Amino acid sequence: MSTVLTRFDDRADGRVATLTLNRPQARNAITVELARALHDGLAAAAETADVVVVRGAGGHFCAGGDFHEVSRLREQGPEALRPLFETFVGACELIATLPVPVVAVVEGYAMAGGFELLQSVDIAVVRDDAVLADNHANFGMIPGGGGSQRLPRIVGTPRALGHILLGDRLSGRDAVDWGLAWACAPAAELDALVERTVANLLGKDRDALARIKQLVRGGLHGTLTDGLAAELSSTLAHLGGERAGAGIDRFTGRTRS
Repeated sequence: MSTVLTRFDDRADGRVATLTLNRPQARNAITVELARALHDGLAAAAETADVVVVRGAGGHFCAGGDFHEVSRLREQGPEALRPLFETFVGACELIATLPVPVVAVVEGYAMAGGFELLQSVDIAVVRDDAVLADNHANFGMIPGGGGSQRLPRIVGTPRALGHILLGDRLSGRDAVDWGLAWACAPAAELDALVERTVANLLGKDRDALARIKQLVRGGLHGTLTDGLAAELSSTLAHLGGERAGAGIDRFTGRTRS
């Protein structure tokens, strides 16, 4: 059985791809196989879908790296572990380059690598009673999926260091308060929140969403001056296109002949 299941949902206003991490017996813990399937599934889904949703099977998002896999690979030496981490980090990094929004739906556990995957997506929607943490230090380990770099950029250095060093758990509501997630909802309302989020994205101009994502993601790696220049260039290119022109006409009430 595949460790990542992909389902496409064709709607009147666009196509949604749902990728489900599918190791429910292990709370969707990350193996080399799952990391590779996630990377390939994301890349394939983005070719035809307008929105990509990532969630976990069995009531949990992802419990992090599979300890049995780590133990097995560790016996072969440190280099044997490289494919596990490089493949998972590659999947997380890929999300930033995709031209479509990637939405994580988080319930149950999102620990260690699962917490790092949440940090990588464009929009995270969480159950208010979800359990999230970078708990590597609790097991004498260190983040290996990007958490030491992404978390400080999202929540600031003092809060990130405090969280990673102490390994305390966060709720879904805490994640929203910290700026780690966009919105949360109780279990009975989570699917409705996900649907509203996806429908909102499908109602937007695809090119505009892609350009916004590219500007925000790219701006994090350069200076403010470089980012502003990129924004101006992208804005002019976008406004010169037919789709932007149609949007402006709708706003102004103008009808083109």
